[in-house]
Amino acid sequence: MADSNCTHIIYFFCILHVPYIVFASFIPQDRFFIDCGGSEPLELEDGRVFEPDCGNSHVSVSKNSVVVLSEPQVTASNDLNLYNSARVFGETSVYNIVTKQSSGQHWLRLHFYPSENPNYDLRSATFSVVANGITLLHRFSFSNSGDITPVLKEYVVNLTGKSSKNLVLKLSPWNGSVAFINGIEVVSVPNKQFPSSALPIPIESEVEIPPNVAFETVYRVNMGGPLITPKNDSLWRTWEPDEPFLLNAASAKSVAGNPSSVKYLSGVSVEIAPNWVYATAQEMADANVTSQKFNISWGFDVQDGFSYLIRMHFCDIVSTSLESLVFNVYVNEESALDTFDISSKTMVLSAAYYMDFVANLPSRLERILVQVGPSNLGGFPSNAILNGLEIMKISNLIGSLDGNFPTDEIDSKSSSKKNWVVIAFTSASVALVVLVLILAALFFNLQRKNPKKPKRQFSSWLSIPTHLGISDSKVSIGSSASTAHSLGLGRILAFSEIKEATKNFDEGLVLGVGGFGKVYRGVLENGTVVAVKRGNPRSQQGLTEFRTEIQMLSKLRHRHLVSLVGYCEELNEMILVYEFMAGGPLRKHLYGSDLPPLTWKQRLEICIGAAKGLHYLHTGAADIIIHRDVKTTNILLDENLTAKVADFGLSKLGPTLDQTHVSTAVKGSFGYLDPEYYRRQQLTEKSDVYSFGVVLMEIICARPAINPSLPREQVNIAEWGMNWQKKGKLEKIIDPHLIGSINLESLRKFGETAEKCLGEYGVERPTMGDVLWNLEYALQLQEASIQAASAENSANYFPDIPEWLPQNENHSGEFAAIRSDQGSDATSSAVFSQLMDPKGR
Repeated sequence: MADSNCTHIIYFFCILHVPYIVFASFIPQDRFFIDCGGSEPLELEDGRVFEPDCGNSHVSVSKNSVVVLSEPQVTASNDLNLYNSARVFGETSVYNIVTKQSSGQHWLRLHFYPSENPNYDLRSATFSVVANGITLLHRFSFSNSGDITPVLKEYVVNLTGKSSKNLVLKLSPWNGSVAFINGIEVVSVPNKQFPSSALPIPIESEVEIPPNVAFETVYRVNMGGPLITPKNDSLWRTWEPDEPFLLNAASAKSVAGNPSSVKYLSGVSVEIAPNWVYATAQEMADANVTSQKFNISWGFDVQDGFSYLIRMHFCDIVSTSLESLVFNVYVNEESALDTFDISSKTMVLSAAYYMDFVANLPSRLERILVQVGPSNLGGFPSNAILNGLEIMKISNLIGSLDGNFPTDEIDSKSSSKKNWVVIAFTSASVALVVLVLILAALFFNLQRKNPKKPKRQFSSWLSIPTHLGISDSKVSIGSSASTAHSLGLGRILAFSEIKEATKNFDEGLVLGVGGFGKVYRGVLENGTVVAVKRGNPRSQQGLTEFRTEIQMLSKLRHRHLVSLVGYCEELNEMILVYEFMAGGPLRKHLYGSDLPPLTWKQRLEICIGAAKGLHYLHTGAADIIIHRDVKTTNILLDENLTAKVADFGLSKLGPTLDQTHVSTAVKGSFGYLDPEYYRRQQLTEKSDVYSFGVVLMEIICARPAINPSLPREQVNIAEWGMNWQKKGKLEKIIDPHLIGSINLESLRKFGETAEKCLGEYGVERPTMGDVLWNLEYALQLQEASIQAASAENSANYFPDIPEWLPQNENHSGEFAAIRSDQGSDATSSAVFSQLMDPKGR
């Protein structure tokens, strides 16, 4: 009650000073917060009170259920207490919620967390959830989802027809499993919260959104701002920060204004989005160049085959005058808004505004790419902003929001129904006789055979055992408790052992920070120096990459591949422990540090070492392995500058003998991506070859793969380098430290090799074996020239390059990795010109 009074005082104060501000006037008619299996009311920090499902006059639940309780959570917040109880069902069961509102849309939020219980393995529970005929989840299981924290699923369901005034939630276990649920929320949705029509992508005339469809909230993001919890949202929504979705964090700059200055005009209310969303934004970073022509890009993983409602929130908090902020908006590289001026819609600054779009995702396109960038019109500053974004999946024609639902089977049954009715009666008797004869023959045949054999169990990759017991226990390599070791998955290390090795993750021992998390230097109990990579729970890279890394490295042993020492999956941690590489990543030996420059011979030897590692992956292992993220930060050096390929979190098994490629999501790092793989989503070993070609150019030029602070023609090292290589003048752009020490013939062979690697199409590129041979030949040419001391041979060196092109020395920026599909026919130039890093100044 105190919080409520305080809120009203703040709103009253703001109204006196800013006449445009409105406060939340919508009071949901239905507000049901249900603690499944709870015994007494539970109040959360945001003021919501969850009532027990038993004894609630508005809630009835099937009697064939049991209540599972877990140990109370010891946390600073009591919000997790909602997951201390769950209701478990052994057969299809129903929650019937009688609403006060006779019809209309309702938020439906479902809470799941598989607390430990001696009688039920809730983590492996597999079940489906249907609400008023809409399939929300199909064969959902925590063991398959990779989730390790409580899951909140948010939907919008329309109460119409037979189910009016009732929300019927059906939970159905699969194959002898159980279903469970911890909490349910049902809240009325404000009128006109969701549109009846929206602009499609690509832009055409508006398309109608049927009133009976359901929505699933996939993403709700606060651009440039902090996490907004249900406590600060009138509809108890959560808005997460946008940093994990930025494909290039350096392209954006967070800006913030005073939330109380946000104006809500007619048609926009705080129920659309709270003022905290509109008071922050991401705008284009200053690249310190004359003409800023790049986009801010966000990538969102989604399920293909569905339509999505995309709502963009805008509020001009960066301009000092009207009509000064004009920019473009793109969705999946299609124009959504061209020369968009917020002020032309609001006629005032700092006013809330939003736009709705509908995007249809075809099969095998599993990403939504949202971009804002400067307008092509002259006379306007190069800037663009976005304040907030919501992406909601729209239920399909068969009433499903789960891509795992077998739509093909249903469509097939539906289309053949009429034909089946016509022939059913005429063929029934014949079919019955034939069936009886077949069954009889099979029965007698089986009786004569040997006793039954157990069914063959098909399994892909065995789950990594999770040790949630005593954290002080240590499992050694030879321990019989080390299940993973017996499977060849490496040593299991106790979390306490890793804490001791890294001095409780001392920040002074941090070697670097990557997409997965921080990497620490550590010393194990036996004195072994190791590199400890600790997963960041907020990272886009998670359990899939963690398991892939263990699976790959546990069966690979090569002098030029980084070895896995062990791993830890204790206390919800994901930690990988590798051999320590004292030299660190190759990149810091090329630029951005004070390390002495590498000689040409050292660079060739490093290239050869890395090529040997990749060649082994492509040909030497039991299966073809494609690395998918070859770059200078993933080539590590030891104290002797021996190169080893690292980071196998994105690696993929290559095509089999009867395949030419693997169709898969586009993953890798900008600047190194194979353009053919990007366009066609068809992965081969030649994708690694292309990325290695970029590495070769990076080594010879000593600059990043992408550097937007340089002139346009120099931004992309692959394009720039190949322009000079095709002119036969690659020597004009090499690292100045190599001048006077590099043999011209060796350089030419190196340049030819890089050019072949960077071929536009995979069939044009050499194998890694061919690349290795050419690099070794380039090294032989260099060594032969060093041994020759005659003046004739010394003429093969070029002592000076008068037409040297200046380079920017500040290149500390790391580029974000793509983590899902991108279906596009864009050329590599288009890809790189829009996704640039303007950090270097």
